[in-house]
Amino acid sequence: SFLKKRNKRRSIKNLDFLKMVESGEHKELDVALYGHSAKGPFHGLHMRVKDAAVDFLATQAFEKESSDDMEVLKLLLASRILFERGIYKTAMRTLEKAEKKAAYIDGFAILSEIYQTKIQYAHHHPKWKLNEVWKDYRQNQKRYEKHVQLNLAYAQIKEELKKTDRESMGQLVSRIFQENSIEVSHDLTYKSLYQLMVITASSAKLQYDYHMISPFMAEIFNKMNSKGIVHEKHHYYYVNMLYLMAVTEFRNKRFNTSKTTLATLTTSISDTGKIYSQKFLEKVNVLNALNALYSGNIKVAEEILDNGRSTSLNAQMVRIMCLFLQRDFSGAYQRFKQFNRSDDWYEKQTDWTWVLKKNIIELLLLIELDKLDLVLNRFQRFNRRFNKRLMAINEHRVVHFMQFVKELYEHPQLVSDTSFKKRIDSSFEFVGRQQEDIFVMSFYAWLKAKLLGVELYDVTLDLVTLN
Repeated sequence: SFLKKRNKRRSIKNLDFLKMVESGEHKELDVALYGHSAKGPFHGLHMRVKDAAVDFLATQAFEKESSDDMEVLKLLLASRILFERGIYKTAMRTLEKAEKKAAYIDGFAILSEIYQTKIQYAHHHPKWKLNEVWKDYRQNQKRYEKHVQLNLAYAQIKEELKKTDRESMGQLVSRIFQENSIEVSHDLTYKSLYQLMVITASSAKLQYDYHMISPFMAEIFNKMNSKGIVHEKHHYYYVNMLYLMAVTEFRNKRFNTSKTTLATLTTSISDTGKIYSQKFLEKVNVLNALNALYSGNIKVAEEILDNGRSTSLNAQMVRIMCLFLQRDFSGAYQRFKQFNRSDDWYEKQTDWTWVLKKNIIELLLLIELDKLDLVLNRFQRFNRRFNKRLMAINEHRVVHFMQFVKELYEHPQLVSDTSFKKRIDSSFEFVGRQQEDIFVMSFYAWLKAKLLGVELYDVTLDLVTLN
């Protein structure tokens, strides 16, 4: 429709080109459009359609965008038009409204433009003292510069996280913040503290080490709490930081603390009357179920998921874990077969670590159900997809675990072999109960249960209990 309105001649081929692309045609389009090879004209047509598409996206964004940033920009633009037309009183009122909204959302870049406009037209407003406006402008520039430095620091941290040989997360952040003259203090905005938490948690997730980052997460969380009353504009960051802290507590096996943090989060959402997406509330639901599962209340965990009608990929995985830990392998496998898309698709929807867990649980289910051909196939696929990546991040625990599982499957008599048991114990104990990742422990519990001939859920609870 957008192109039709722009077209001034009927002979323009842009609509025909779009229809061909939409129908799946990609080869020799110049011949199809012009009746003969015409690379030059086709290239020109192709570029014009791309430019039109960009123009279309920008136009749609301005028409539909209702964010605070866009609202301030519209007010700023309107005030400038009014100034140019000499309607000063309305222009000043509109600009002051834009300034108030921009300050509320910490829109430093927009505020810079607003103050420049105030400076330009200050002589039309007796209350706008030029030296005061200039002072506001300079203070805003300092805040904006600090904001840019933070963004640079986050980018540097993300770049460092790609390296396998690096210092701890706390040391990394301290070094980069020092290099950029930034302090981790309550003076940082909610957004900055939230971004720092996200980066830290992402690092822990990739390295399967929430123990290492726990003190640093607590420090950020305390800085956030020291800021006092949480205003509406910061609520999004506040509840997400509560969630990240609850995840950190869970992964460190502090289940009661995690549940308390989630309760605070839920109350906060209820008190503000804020409408949060079902996706976010489901994440809270799944974490509550996990806390119940690893606290010894597996039936409660199932009830939480059932009552919440949780359907996310994480929720489905927790349901499978509940059945698996209760040795209902057939039921767990029936649910597992609903994961009928490729690993690449699931990685895009979730992340690499989720796909890793999915492949491990599938292998264990196939072993329990004694599906020989599938087991051998999955071992080969697992090695191809994960081994190099696991070794690259120094994650030897999962590699060792899979080697033990393969040995035990190929040689069932090892279940009573004392030396084999000692090898497993020494491989597991090298990081200790407190530091070992809870999900890694869950998979080791399967091996332990096999060797000891006891209930899988009992062994799991014993391993994850700190006292």
